[in-house]
Amino acid sequence: MTDEIKGVADAIKAIHTGFDAYKKANDERLVQIEAKGSADPLTEAKLAKMEVAITAAQAVADEAVLASKRASRVVVDDQGNPIDVDAALEAKAASWRRQAGGFVGETQARQMTGESLKSYTGIMEGYFRKGPDSLDHDERKALSVGGDATGGYTVNPDMSGAIVTKIFETSPMRAYAAVQVISKDALEGIFDLNEVGYGWVAETAARPVTSTPNFGAWRIAVHEMYANPSATQQMLDDPEINIEQWLAGKVADRFARAEAESFVTGDGVGQPRGFLTYPAGVTNPGQIPVTNSGVNGGLAAAPNGGDVLLTALYNLKGAYRLNATWFMNRATTALLRKTKDSDGAYLWSPGIGAGQPDTLLGYPVAPFEDMPDPATGSLSIAVGDMRSAYQIVDRVGIRTLRDPFSAKPFVEFYSTKRVGGAVINFEAIQLIKLAS
Repeated sequence: MTDEIKGVADAIKAIHTGFDAYKKANDERLVQIEAKGSADPLTEAKLAKMEVAITAAQAVADEAVLASKRASRVVVDDQGNPIDVDAALEAKAASWRRQAGGFVGETQARQMTGESLKSYTGIMEGYFRKGPDSLDHDERKALSVGGDATGGYTVNPDMSGAIVTKIFETSPMRAYAAVQVISKDALEGIFDLNEVGYGWVAETAARPVTSTPNFGAWRIAVHEMYANPSATQQMLDDPEINIEQWLAGKVADRFARAEAESFVTGDGVGQPRGFLTYPAGVTNPGQIPVTNSGVNGGLAAAPNGGDVLLTALYNLKGAYRLNATWFMNRATTALLRKTKDSDGAYLWSPGIGAGQPDTLLGYPVAPFEDMPDPATGSLSIAVGDMRSAYQIVDRVGIRTLRDPFSAKPFVEFYSTKRVGGAVINFEAIQLIKLAS
């Protein structure tokens, strides 16, 4: 058993043991509130300490769940065919390598040999460390492969693949939403707004025209995101530092955090639109159904606290409920750990093994830290089939410009990537608002 697997197993054991003790302490708190109108401060402190321990163990277990989700993620191409992200990136890198064997403008690019790839990587290394003045005419041409007339150098394809792969591994939404890779600047599709009309008729009765379903169009544009890490020239001059690995890590980390936030709360202006930013509604495209909890900043007291959860869950159509997941941050999870049903049973249950998520009312819980903490009017809980509800669009391609002038004595590496996202199926998800 590896250390990583043992760590996950220990975390799951700690969650189960800790939650059993947590339930007993919470039951004591509820008895104290019923008897005296308030809980003993020592009991509250005991619960808070247990919550910290459970949350720490939960972070380890959640990472194992996300790793399992990544392994089964589905990404599609322009035609909607499933693709393997890692394989697609490797194919793209291989294409760039072949092109880099020749120069821009040649009608045919030579097959890139191991020696020429090593030379290409060395050219990129020299560009990162010393800038374009260190390159001769042919080297500049080689590094411009995959670029356009606006200037700039394409990132080493090996590093580009590493950046994108790490983004897929880090951004939680990508483990749950639909992802499509496109070669244009937008993805378009159709809303199926309602059903066709019908009627029962006798053998010889008239058959009047029935209602015809309506359609609407949706369009998800890709937006540009950027990262701009910097390094001192002394750091760049140090041959012991793997500059490509350092840069790839910095860029991937920034892009992943920017994506995760925008897919949840982005306003759609120059960035993806988050699923929490649509107006409340019932059936119209552009509106997501919202159910109020009945209490400002929280849920109703036992035994009615779970009613709103059941209402939101069963407002989903059966096909979406079959694949439903709860989405919330850990502060909201802490609130729901205390919630019981009318029979006195706790609604939240810890996962039973590695790769198995916690459950709420029998449905998995996903940690989305970009969702808001419990507060009056906050949209802190979502439930639904996120793969049907939310579409992520990738225009794969990362470019980097080296800027030694803007922040002297630092050298900046300005990297860009294009991505979009929006809700395309508004009946596949429900939101809960913590409000009366």
